[in-house]
Amino acid sequence: MNTILLIEDNNEIRENTAEILELANYNVITAENGKDGIEKAQQAKPDIIICDIMMPVLDGYGVLHMLNKNEELKDTPFIFLTAKTERQDFRKGMEMGADDYITKPFTEIELLNAIEQRLRKLSLLRKKYASSQDGVRELLQDIGRQDAWENLSTGRNTNYYKKRHVIYSEGNHPNRLFYVQKGKVKLYKTNDDGKDLTIGLYGEGDYFGYMALLENSVYRENAEALEDAEIAMIPREEFDALIKENHVVMKKFLQILAGNIIEKEDQLLGLAYNSLRKRVADALIMLRDKFSNGEASFSIHISREDLANIAGTATESLIRTLSDFKAEKMIDIRDGSIILLNEKKLANLFN
Repeated sequence: MNTILLIEDNNEIRENTAEILELANYNVITAENGKDGIEKAQQAKPDIIICDIMMPVLDGYGVLHMLNKNEELKDTPFIFLTAKTERQDFRKGMEMGADDYITKPFTEIELLNAIEQRLRKLSLLRKKYASSQDGVRELLQDIGRQDAWENLSTGRNTNYYKKRHVIYSEGNHPNRLFYVQKGKVKLYKTNDDGKDLTIGLYGEGDYFGYMALLENSVYRENAEALEDAEIAMIPREEFDALIKENHVVMKKFLQILAGNIIEKEDQLLGLAYNSLRKRVADALIMLRDKFSNGEASFSIHISREDLANIAGTATESLIRTLSDFKAEKMIDIRDGSIILLNEKKLANLFN
């Protein structure tokens, strides 16, 4: 049951509104002035706050100001309940961070609809989404925009890239989002010694190149076709419109990207501290997780150089390790393709 804090100095309005909310199956806490409301908000941590503007002791603007300074309460949905309808009052409240206004007199439906809308957005903020493009799709589905992510790639100009062809280079300014229609793409960085490290893998149905768009910065990595690929081009203006049209979407999208960054940090820690065998095994499992498509037996044709770049090792060391894995019957190698025979043992390989 969601808890609502109602801050209203008029006894009749406070009691009638609380009764409506209780009949709608909400747990209601009431306060008769702003000071009392702040104290009860700190104690109860409500899911949503409805607050009058003109009140003694501390008015609604003061309540919102105090809540914005509280780390535990600043993201709580806040609705002003007021008889003031002048434009400057609306603007002041929204600039301070209010989520909505309900003007007196109001109907029961107006009140409940406003609350339900804010609680839906609150549930999105609290929900955990996968740190992947599947997480983005699920987020958009939850807000009724499940078609938006897919529609970005519909009817676009398509470029064809041969294996090893560079799609963009580190330091370039982005002006588009990329969508993989066919093939595979890798993102990689090159150190001062000219050695490459693969930091991202993308296959059919994936978008890439969005980090620089979100940061409004240059690319921090290179993108290259891992095999022959067809890539659709989406103008950055359309991507910006999708992300910025809803601040909840923007916030959750950034959380998903933050998860991606954590995964890359884990990869770098593994490269720094894991043994060669562990790094090669993790690289094979990463490829399986990314490109298996639910197949019972996974195999992939990938150059030894590319696989070495994923594992963060020299090509010669990788080849020796693959030979050891084959002798231990964890993998097989046929016509250049690597077939995983014992995925569980590879995944749980000790360091």
